[in-house]
Amino acid sequence: MKLSEFVQDIIRDFLMIFASIIIIITILRQIYYPDMAFDLKSIYIIIAFSFLSALTGFILYSPNEISEKKMRIKTVIHFFTLEILLITLGAILGILKNGLDVLTMALQIAVIYMIVRLLSWKNDIKEAKKINEKLKAFKKNVN
Repeated sequence: MKLSEFVQDIIRDFLMIFASIIIIITILRQIYYPDMAFDLKSIYIIIAFSFLSALTGFILYSPNEISEKKMRIKTVIHFFTLEILLITLGAILGILKNGLDVLTMALQIAVIYMIVRLLSWKNDIKEAKKINEKLKAFKKNVN
């Protein structure tokens, strides 16, 4: 994958992560804290967490093709790096005050990670179909 394509993927992931966090927090606040509103500081923190999460995507980058097994290993490393980084950052910023907060944050990170991976996978399938259609059209033109 070209670096420019990978940067586009990072930007797309940032936007998906940011949107997912906003949606999840909105739902949770409606359930548990219906009178609580988003303040500007919260939005900035969400942007920072989303940006850091997207930047860790460089763990997955490889300029050359890699095996499925190596990609799975990179994905596991990426997930745990993300969990550790964001939980540590949350603890440093005072967002996480007890074990339940840490557990909730870890669960939210896992859910958002699955959402982003699922959406990326669907996008990859769509791209693969486009490439296959172009190859079929090219093959017809050659014959």
